[in-house]
Amino acid sequence: MAVARMNMNCSIQSSLSCVLKPSYFFNFKTTQFKNRLYFPQNYLISSKRSLLCTCSGNFQAGEKAEPFVITTPLYYVNAPPHMGSAYSTIAADAIARFQRLLGKRVILITGTDEHGEKIATAASACGSSPREHCDVISQAYKMLWKDLDIAYDKFIRTTDPKHEAIVEEFYFRVLAKDDIYRADYEGLYCVNCEEYKDEKELLKNNCCPTHLKPCVPRKEDNYFFALSKYQKPLEEILEQNPDFVQPSYRLNEVQGWIKNGLRDFSISRAAVEWGIPVPNDNKQTIYVWFDALLGYISALLEDKEQISLQSAVSSGWPASLHLIGKDILRFHAVYWPAMLMSAGLSLPKMVFGHGFLTKDGMKMGKSLGNTIEPNELVHKFGADAVRYFFLREVEFGSDGDYSEERFVNIVNAHLANTIGNLLNRTLGLLKKNCQSTLVVDSTIAAEGKDFKDTVEELVEKARINYENLSLSSACEAVLEIGNAGNLYMDKHQPWSLFKQGGAASEAAAKDLVVILEAMRIIAIALSPVAPSLCRQIYAQLGYSEDQFDNINWSETKWGGLKGGQVMAQPKPVFARIEQIKENENGAEAAPQKVVKKKEKKQKVQGVIEA
Repeated sequence: MAVARMNMNCSIQSSLSCVLKPSYFFNFKTTQFKNRLYFPQNYLISSKRSLLCTCSGNFQAGEKAEPFVITTPLYYVNAPPHMGSAYSTIAADAIARFQRLLGKRVILITGTDEHGEKIATAASACGSSPREHCDVISQAYKMLWKDLDIAYDKFIRTTDPKHEAIVEEFYFRVLAKDDIYRADYEGLYCVNCEEYKDEKELLKNNCCPTHLKPCVPRKEDNYFFALSKYQKPLEEILEQNPDFVQPSYRLNEVQGWIKNGLRDFSISRAAVEWGIPVPNDNKQTIYVWFDALLGYISALLEDKEQISLQSAVSSGWPASLHLIGKDILRFHAVYWPAMLMSAGLSLPKMVFGHGFLTKDGMKMGKSLGNTIEPNELVHKFGADAVRYFFLREVEFGSDGDYSEERFVNIVNAHLANTIGNLLNRTLGLLKKNCQSTLVVDSTIAAEGKDFKDTVEELVEKARINYENLSLSSACEAVLEIGNAGNLYMDKHQPWSLFKQGGAASEAAAKDLVVILEAMRIIAIALSPVAPSLCRQIYAQLGYSEDQFDNINWSETKWGGLKGGQVMAQPKPVFARIEQIKENENGAEAAPQKVVKKKEKKQKVQGVIEA
């Protein structure tokens, strides 16, 4: 028996422990039917091959701007959201918020992948129908995204009628290119993984190495997509557009898979009822990946708009960035481009595969009892803390580790102390000595001071890192502004100067303006990562909700605060987290002071064109 198809055990967002291997490419026995498949004449399309869109996402003022479309994976609803899916979405939201600050029209797409045998099985185990099960889990994702402050623009469900219509039209387009044929499909099948397995990877008695259960022989009459036909076009695309797959080491993986030879894969299932029926054969349903990937396009359809591929594509395709976990890289960087070329559609500009998360240095798993439950985390520590920790502490693209002790130390040191405490004590001094009113413009206050140049350099550093998707380094650059502000405060000691009166007091009042201008810039530059915290900082500086909602990156230029501007009454913008430890009897002990650990400097990632 040979492998019959690729891993599908968590569809669009598989669990963090599932890593696809090159050996999963198909080696199957097929008997191709001689009869040509029927398709409607109106689905005939040009044979001209589509090319990768290489145009820049930047635009000049006054030009008609194309949207910046960023997508998360569409998450498989066989189980509630986990921290891996939350991490992907937090990162996508931060990138989207930064692009909005640049003045771009951004479309952030997320959603749920709701078809497949595993979902039907999960629903049955809960005593509900597949539709009811999908409704519950999809809503759980929406609720978590709200709690994490995710500002998505589109939420697509693959059970939406408009999505099913797009899948059907796409299927006929590919069929019209002679890229779909019918054949027998045979192999050893793992029901839990929802995939055929290669005998080489199985354990004794043909047991699945993941679930330790015997795989069962299965033979089906399925429809196949002619992936092998696109071997050379894919090789050319990756050679001519090395930024198509990022980080660069992910590109190397993809090139290796393609070099080993691409083989056709099954795009239908005869034994799976919960799915979109094959348009020309209602006895089969469309393979979940051939279905779900099209959610990135169907999501673009506007309400009450004519449902067609052309309408969806004209609303924003191609995507500027597909943000995914590295375990589903093959589907997005090999299958999806080939499918799009077959249908005559443009390819996304970039596929970025980020790493996995571990906990306390160990792989996560329910059996180990060490999973990170995102709902518990955000309700315990708040959205800003969760967002900041994972974006600051995990070098984007690489694997990262979570421990609660480090989480608390980092969040307290950076958000509560470096940023929050600096703002609070500065506003306290301003209230005590200047009636909460700025004495001069921040431009005048900074005359002759190196601090202004330092802040401007760090803001530019943050901008470059955001654009290169180096989110950890962007956070670090903004934090350095806070560190510089604290050093400035300690060096000039305005509290002492106020006591001296006269010119010294005037200098102290200017020093407070300088520090508060730095805080204003921090509130803008960190807003993609910690939006709620930055909104509070902006409010403390006397700005309205509308003013914060309409900020843009150009306002990080020094000089925003003006003389006579009245600040709000000082109050903490980020409460320090106290760790609660249990004593030997299981009762809660008194809160323990958190000791700040010495941090290692993060390496800056290479430039990645977004």
